[in-house]
Amino acid sequence: MNKRHNPTAVAPPIGTYSHGIEVAPGARWLHVAGEVGMAADGTVPKGFEAQAEQAWRNVVAVLAAAGMGVEHLVHVNHWLVDQGHFEAYAKVRAKFLGDARPASTLMIVKALAKPEFLVEVGGVAAKVD
Repeated sequence: MNKRHNPTAVAPPIGTYSHGIEVAPGARWLHVAGEVGMAADGTVPKGFEAQAEQAWRNVVAVLAAAGMGVEHLVHVNHWLVDQGHFEAYAKVRAKFLGDARPASTLMIVKALAKPEFLVEVGGVAAKVD
């Protein structure tokens, strides 16, 4: 099991993340590419929250394909194209992460690969079998 590190010398996390995650020796590692809000049929839902939910469903599907779940996430990167989406995104992220608290980086960027993409989520997971 991965161990969380949130030292008292650092302000407590302000969201669903940990400052550091320690991975147990012998773990299998999975790098999850940046997943956008595109469904398997190639459609992109309208609206930020629908895209955020789809992006997270895509991340969960990649994890499941490797026999992992969100509890195995070590680090997650989040890219939003609009600062105004932060609050809505935090709710979606919390819904999918549940009690998991991976290390996390969130960036507000000018654009993603296609103009219709509003959010992208990717990261790293590790699991000891």
